[in-house]
Amino acid sequence: MHIVIMGCGRVGSTLAHILEDSGHSVAIIDRDPQAFRRLRSGFRGRRVTGVGFDRDVLIEAGVESAAAFVAVSSGDNSNIISARVARETFGVDNVVARIYDPRRAEVYQRLGIPTVATVRWTADQIMRRILPEGAEPLWRDPTGTVILAEVPANPAWIGIRVVDLERRARTRTAFINRMGEALTIADDTVVQEGDVLHVIAAENDMDRINKVLAAAPEEDE
Repeated sequence: MHIVIMGCGRVGSTLAHILEDSGHSVAIIDRDPQAFRRLRSGFRGRRVTGVGFDRDVLIEAGVESAAAFVAVSSGDNSNIISARVARETFGVDNVVARIYDPRRAEVYQRLGIPTVATVRWTADQIMRRILPEGAEPLWRDPTGTVILAEVPANPAWIGIRVVDLERRARTRTAFINRMGEALTIADDTVVQEGDVLHVIAAENDMDRINKVLAAAPEEDE
């Protein structure tokens, strides 16, 4: 995956290193060229000087081929504008904006821009949002064999009961995140647009589960 990061502060540079170490290509944008000194000497990604909501700057950073865009500069307005440009102008689906003001964060969440408030920011939270489903488990048992992971479902699952989804995917859903709220599963609970499933499964079975839920459900025999 190619990922564009706006902001080469401590958060942005740390995230860039984590992503590169995970095998992803990275471009990082900052208006201050001195900020790139936070990057290690062996960093192989692109360093782009400019503001993250400038179209030419974003194109230079490779946003047209980006799988995700992360805005973690020091300004709320810059972060949210950049995230909106990445999504609405360049069609990047996975965007995350770092927001200092929690009141603003709630507003932007309603507008469909995922935000992370600085008071609860951690690199792994952003990793879970921008990397493929199941890439970063939310919880792992002490033996390392069972995990709780976020798994977005293919839109074709919308309208199907969760219990039927569990049967077809041969897994168990702990709960659903629906519009920012946790929802427990009842017999009549159906998958709705935007739902994120939280699945409990053996770690070595997650690849199969991800593939099943990423595809459209097969018709019952």
